[in-house]
Amino acid sequence: MITYTPLWETMKVKGISQYKLIKDFNVSAGQLSRLRANAYVNTHTIEMLCEILDCDVQDIMRYEKIPNR
Repeated sequence: MITYTPLWETMKVKGISQYKLIKDFNVSAGQLSRLRANAYVNTHTIEMLCEILDCDVQDIMRYEKIPNR
């Protein structure tokens, strides 16, 4: 499973709120909703977040193995 938990930690460290992503960087509320739900997000969105936050992919998402799968 892909989790976006690192994104929220990175945003906190960088001092960028969800509101700022929406208002200043035109990230849609729908994209943020999908990220909060660990749902599908396309690679363009990941790339955009890396650019905005000046970080690497692993600072936004990580793979977590689901037990018994």
